[in-house]
Amino acid sequence: MTERKRGFDTLSIHAGASPDPATGARQTPIYQTTSFVFDDVDHAASLFNLQVPGFIYSRLTNPTVAVLEERVAALEGGRGATATASGHAAQILALFPFMQPGDEIVASNKLYGGSINQMGHSYKKFGWNAVFVDPDEPKNFERAITPKTKAIFIEILANPGGVIVDVDAVAAIAKRAGIPLLVDNTMATPYLIHPIEHGADIVIHSTTKFLSGNGTSIGGIVVDSGKFDWLKSDKFPSLSKPAPEYHGLTFAETFGDLAYTIYGHAVGLRDLGASQSPFNAFLTLLGIETLALRMERHCANALAVAQFLEKHKAVAWVSYAGLASSKYHARAKALLPKGAGSVFTFGVKGGYSAGVKLVESVELFSHLANVGDTRSLIIHPSSTTHRQLTEAQQIAAGAGPDVVRLSIGLESIDDILADLDRALGVAAPGSARAAE
Repeated sequence: MTERKRGFDTLSIHAGASPDPATGARQTPIYQTTSFVFDDVDHAASLFNLQVPGFIYSRLTNPTVAVLEERVAALEGGRGATATASGHAAQILALFPFMQPGDEIVASNKLYGGSINQMGHSYKKFGWNAVFVDPDEPKNFERAITPKTKAIFIEILANPGGVIVDVDAVAAIAKRAGIPLLVDNTMATPYLIHPIEHGADIVIHSTTKFLSGNGTSIGGIVVDSGKFDWLKSDKFPSLSKPAPEYHGLTFAETFGDLAYTIYGHAVGLRDLGASQSPFNAFLTLLGIETLALRMERHCANALAVAQFLEKHKAVAWVSYAGLASSKYHARAKALLPKGAGSVFTFGVKGGYSAGVKLVESVELFSHLANVGDTRSLIIHPSSTTHRQLTEAQQIAAGAGPDVVRLSIGLESIDDILADLDRALGVAAPGSARAAE
């Protein structure tokens, strides 16, 4: 009998979990332990040799974290997943299995400022080089590919500017080049889009954001589609050649479509140590249970706020793909029919000083460096998250001096609009209630 495919809401609650066999606990327990007891010496040896699945040490695998990994993999339509200590850790772990010193990635220049900084500077300490291109023209990725290129990296819904990348076109370029496409799906979440269905090979999340949704837990996750053929070329020796630390086994041959995920645990987490804690995984699992409900409200509130700001006298422009005026509107309707997310930017008249005044004048909004919370959040990127970038890089990333980023929460929409209108009146005197 063929098992019926379960819906998104059901998977958000049940995927990867079952009542605890020892106690009957219905909610996934927090396995707050460093280590796990072996049955005997042979059992221990088989675990360390990767001959049987199981738990050894929580840096490698943990039952609570494993439920999170299975759940997110199920929501994304992936084969397996590796949870990490943060979204930035996920980006490093995602590349670690196939990058060598001197290798390159081609990355969108429309990324979170911290990602641009990480890729543009910190990656160089590993001998990795990131080549940034404008994603609005997919052929830019193709032009930048060299024999040293090992992957393409994009945010499908870019933070902070709400740029939507033509993932299908970029995936086709990656496939022709024989390299994996890595997609950061943090801003859209699997509720709005499944990048794997559009050709992505690996999907990354900062679970800190919408998956958790409660502003309590730092984490990241790497989801493997299981579809990339690591044996097709000699570009990926860590997966396609014998591994000396595991008695010469070849991950891609031994583990098939789970090779990348098992390598992420057996080598990536083992050696880099960027593991997610069981407690953070537990809190994130609680958040995922309401992901669908939250994303519906996030998107509805965000569209209402964007429409309000578009008419406001203190606002120069609004960059939200849900607006008919956005150049990404048609792509949003095609790729993200359930909504264009809840994080977007707008330009406040008066530039840098007005932006600073605005974030200091809100009351309901929280001025902090996060997105995806149940609460509405605000930040001025050029003075905070993107301050390490040059002004040219800030503008290219959609974070110029006049830019304010909003992450619209789940509060009553009238309260959200009232707080913004009052604060805009302070930042740009004479503009309050100008949108009515």
